[in-house]
Amino acid sequence: MIDLHYAPTPNGWKISIMLEELGLPYTVKPVDIRAGEQFSPEFLAISPNNRIPAIVDHAPADGGSPFPVFETGAILIYLAEKTGRFLAADLRGRSATIQWVMWQMAGLGPMLGQHGHFSLYAAEKIPYAIERYRDEAARLYGVLDRQLEKTGAYVAGDYSIADIACFPWTMTHKAQGFTLDHYPNVKRWYAEVRARPQVQAGLAIGKFVKEPFDEESRKIMFGQRAKEVLGRK
Repeated sequence: MIDLHYAPTPNGWKISIMLEELGLPYTVKPVDIRAGEQFSPEFLAISPNNRIPAIVDHAPADGGSPFPVFETGAILIYLAEKTGRFLAADLRGRSATIQWVMWQMAGLGPMLGQHGHFSLYAAEKIPYAIERYRDEAARLYGVLDRQLEKTGAYVAGDYSIADIACFPWTMTHKAQGFTLDHYPNVKRWYAEVRARPQVQAGLAIGKFVKEPFDEESRKIMFGQRAKEVLGRK
């Protein structure tokens, strides 16, 4: 029913976890982002921002032709609406869930991504950049911790696409030098989500490559060759 164009990254895991949680049939279409496959015309046709993941729904609710969806927040909402799961139907619950999905998309993911880049992957270690993004990442962990203290359960109350959006990015906490001991509510939530069989199944899709980047992969992954690969000057 659904093609998942995927690489095993925090953003990729969001959608593999969601599909496992829903029990929808899907086919994984691996995208080698180190080799630049995200810039191929075929992939750009479904994900014009040349970022994984993306899906193609071969059985959309309107009964029409296969429907592509890109951007993880949009994919999570699309799948939740398709199935009627993990997104509250009432106005307040729905809005609260979507607010926290947008918070992850605009804050938690980008800031942890930037901190991870400058602290772990950048060839030149720039203290200002590392400190700036580490401070912002720590602030966002604090925001999440206070929200989880407030709900006493999951990010928006019941388990939802807000948790599925946030959880994969918190999986990077050890690599990025954070301890969840400083965020007891996040620590409790993290353990509960991590223990879900569907989450474990979603994380098992593909293999995360830990080997160091060669120079060509570094240029492709971190944007230096994006214009060249896309045939632009």
